[in-house]
Amino acid sequence: MHDRGSSHRSLFTPSRGMRFAALLLAGASCGPLEGGAPEEQAASDVAQVESGLTQVTGFGTNPGNLLMYRHVPASMPANAPLVVVLHGCTQMAAAMESTGWTAAANVYKFYVVYAQQQSSNNSTSCFNWFEPGDIARGGGEALSIKQMVDNMKSAYSVDSARVFVAGFSGGGYMVPVMLATYPDVFSAGAVNSGGPYKCATSMTSAFSCMSPGVDKTPAAWGDLVRGAYSGYTGARPRVSIWHGTSDFTVKNSNATEAMEQWTNVHGIDQTADFTETVAGFPHKEYRDSAGTTLVETYDLTGMGHGVAIDPQYSYPGSSTVCGATGSFMSDVNICASYYQAKFFGLTGGGGGGTGDTTAPTVNLTAPADGATVSGTVTLTASASDAVGVTRVEFYVDGSLAGSDSAAPYELGWDSTGVANGTHSLSAKAFDAAGNSATDADTSVTVSNSGGGSTPVTVSFTSIAADDGYLKANADGSAAALGTLTNLALGKGTDGKFNRSFLSFDTSSLPDGATISRAYLSVSYSSGSGDPWASPADNTLVIDVNSGTFNAATTEVSDWDAAASASAVAGIAKFTAGTTNSEDFSGAGLSSIHKTGKTQLRLRFTQDQAGTAYLFVKDGTNATLTVVYTP
Repeated sequence: MHDRGSSHRSLFTPSRGMRFAALLLAGASCGPLEGGAPEEQAASDVAQVESGLTQVTGFGTNPGNLLMYRHVPASMPANAPLVVVLHGCTQMAAAMESTGWTAAANVYKFYVVYAQQQSSNNSTSCFNWFEPGDIARGGGEALSIKQMVDNMKSAYSVDSARVFVAGFSGGGYMVPVMLATYPDVFSAGAVNSGGPYKCATSMTSAFSCMSPGVDKTPAAWGDLVRGAYSGYTGARPRVSIWHGTSDFTVKNSNATEAMEQWTNVHGIDQTADFTETVAGFPHKEYRDSAGTTLVETYDLTGMGHGVAIDPQYSYPGSSTVCGATGSFMSDVNICASYYQAKFFGLTGGGGGGTGDTTAPTVNLTAPADGATVSGTVTLTASASDAVGVTRVEFYVDGSLAGSDSAAPYELGWDSTGVANGTHSLSAKAFDAAGNSATDADTSVTVSNSGGGSTPVTVSFTSIAADDGYLKANADGSAAALGTLTNLALGKGTDGKFNRSFLSFDTSSLPDGATISRAYLSVSYSSGSGDPWASPADNTLVIDVNSGTFNAATTEVSDWDAAASASAVAGIAKFTAGTTNSEDFSGAGLSSIHKTGKTQLRLRFTQDQAGTAYLFVKDGTNATLTVVYTP
């Protein structure tokens, strides 16, 4: 093996390595944790490597000094896919077999490479996802992993267009390294409890990246990826992002930042184009104009630091179960390896690793082409496929109106939301392998009484220069302006109570408009404790002011200034992503300023008993949606 040199190894002194290990092991207890102690698990992993995987030596110059293990299923077809799997800190390669990748490979016929870190490189066996020399194209651990792929291509019939990478924790941070530095090698990746590329470039900054997280704009994150292989103009890898909402080792804000990074890299926005619930967990898809899912996220509600498995689940078409319990393996009744393999396109066609390429059939059966409709209309479609239809989406004039995941495929569409006249309807079906087909040959005439009072929906983004937050004592005295980038709510570490202000220019609303609905959308940045539960049943509410509270920008006197309407809507507890408030009350709707600015004050109705707060993002991350009729 190539010697990386004492100067590199000196970065990992025993004290720093032990601190890193302690942090990760403490995080494991935040979620479901099963199996033996770490020492017992490590011994088990050694046995698994010796009996279940084949070590490969001499696979290249190996500048990162990594170990390579491979799994080759029986009866492999020609031109088969390859998945590279990266373990987490304190783990060894074979620990990741417990996530189900070897089992899935046996069912669907693809090769698996398990890379392994050595303690001589990192005392806690973490991939060095934060070291500049290991995360750049052409060197370090990134090149070693790429050379493992090259070795498999030279030894077996591997489809170069279907090479993928999946990883957990430290390996989850290493996945975007491989996607950013070698987009010409990897077609897609799956990030489990990891984060965005170049979230850290030193061990010190790695701790800040993991918790509380690093906040950058989507463009800034995207630039880091584009800079990893300057001049590259080819297709970028698709990305599947999985994270537990109760992960206190790697905060789940990392998942949001990773989503922002890769949607920006693909040139699409950060608004999900499709949302559903899978096994009880929120699943979002971010698509391009052709309907292809380029980025997806799974928010694993209540799960801690781990990989989602389901040992009671058999891969479709087989009796092979998904994963086995052990350290960092969280049995939360969803099989991450299956859904990630499905995202990679490996599960279709009944195995064989070649993938199902046959699109489903779909037909919009109601309403009939040329029909005249009004009010709520039931859209109905028939769909079929050899490997199963997963969902049917319904579109009105090319915009997604909703979907149904079970036959009979139906959707109630409120036709009063569009203008009277001719409109096009279509249905799009998806199969279990990700293939899709569209039936877009239906045209209807909408005829609703009132002839043209069509509701209009508009979204305003907050004015960052006007936004801000204040902190004061419980009695409101000694108010002071906050200084951090994001907006604070709740009781801070300084014992002060925080209120936040968002400002929107709503002057584009028609003077005579009748506003029928409004709500606020805010995005989670970070937090501490549960400000909704201290005291119990605390409520986060919104005050509305028609115009500015005082000056345009936030000032100290805004803390207790009178609002045009108070507590017009609440915001339920959230710990990740973006959430919507309740719809504004009638008084709130009346307070939206049609000829100037509308300002919102966010506050908890009760003072927290102890430190408990959250930070929300301002500027373009906060939106006020208004529905009105002209």
